[in-house]
Amino acid sequence: MIDLFETKPKPVPITKDMVRVAYRKVQSNKGSAGVDEVSLDKFNENLYKNLYKIWNRMASGSYFPEPVKEVIVSKLDGGKRKLGVPTISDRIAQEVVKNYLEPRFETLFLPQSYGYRPKKSAHQAIEEVRQNVRQYAWVIDMDIKSFFDEINHELLMKAIDKHVPEKWVKMYIRRWLEAPVQTKDGLVYRDGQGSPQGGVISPLLSNLFLHYVLDKWLEKTFPTVKFVRYADDVIVHCVSEKQSHYVLLEIKKRLTDCKLRLSEDKTQITYCQDYRRESRKDYPKKFDFLGHTFKPMTKKSKRDTGVFLGFDCEMSMKSRTRIIGEWKQLNFCRKSTYSLQDLAKMLNAKSRGIINYFSKINALTLERLFRHLDYRIAKWVKNKFKKLRSYQKAYDWLRDVKLSNPRMFVHWSISKF
Repeated sequence: MIDLFETKPKPVPITKDMVRVAYRKVQSNKGSAGVDEVSLDKFNENLYKNLYKIWNRMASGSYFPEPVKEVIVSKLDGGKRKLGVPTISDRIAQEVVKNYLEPRFETLFLPQSYGYRPKKSAHQAIEEVRQNVRQYAWVIDMDIKSFFDEINHELLMKAIDKHVPEKWVKMYIRRWLEAPVQTKDGLVYRDGQGSPQGGVISPLLSNLFLHYVLDKWLEKTFPTVKFVRYADDVIVHCVSEKQSHYVLLEIKKRLTDCKLRLSEDKTQITYCQDYRRESRKDYPKKFDFLGHTFKPMTKKSKRDTGVFLGFDCEMSMKSRTRIIGEWKQLNFCRKSTYSLQDLAKMLNAKSRGIINYFSKINALTLERLFRHLDYRIAKWVKNKFKKLRSYQKAYDWLRDVKLSNPRMFVHWSISKF
């Protein structure tokens, strides 16, 4: 627990410019208010005063974080995910330390780690898995259970001690780790574990933790296997069935030693079957990674000699279900007071993000997905205009709009109706 009467350390080398840079990053990422209910707009009303207060307290060692606001979101599998939302001031303070440490930690991390790192992306991680499944027939699809809730503070601080000699940095990191969580039932204090998923510095700390728990350990213990990690999503590629079972067993032991555990019902060994490999009916033939499903797929030959069975990926059914569910929640079909321009403004930002993420792998699945969106827009047309009471008339009307203004809806660059 935080000692409110601990002795102040010596002044720390935090400049006003470091705080200003951190603020600009937090502002660009937006985000909701924390326990103090101060939004970015409200924070900006007294911007200079608020930034000066953060700098003054951090530079003098008298900065203490507010409790973290618990926000519970639903998962696709029906479960719940607990997010910890710091206040705007605490996010800026965390960004200061993150910017200070990140260049140092980047020299440590392995190239197989992609999550929340500069010049690294989910697309790069997906592409490496695509290349690996062509060479390795066996995959361990791992799911670390409640990872952010169960990071052990003692082991994490041990890793930090190895690379961070500055006492003021370690002091602030410990204060963030030990900050209580504000739930609807009151304050909950952390019992030596957990880093709030939603905090600015949590991804950097989790990468350092898993760098030693998994990355370096896998590289040293199993040099013949390949792996790809994006935050706590890990794919391990093995050369044989026997090796995959042995590696999975050793990973379980390693995680247990490091106070973590695998989710048994979500961790599996997958056989990556393609035309070069014999059929195996006793193993799953597909796995999900970063919103995509890897599975046997019919592929067109580059020499135009026909098709063959390959192992590749496309948008997962979970991703499709989640996106369609978000469209349904908007319930715009019944908002007849909207204009078509209003509808486009509502939908385009989300559609642009979907296209940017999923079109790099397989655009055909996007075409099928956006047919559903066009159907819902046609339903809105039916409800708004009395003369267009059939779907056929609604689609005809939309086709005329598309001919005259093909860029009104971002997804019209992909959908065909």
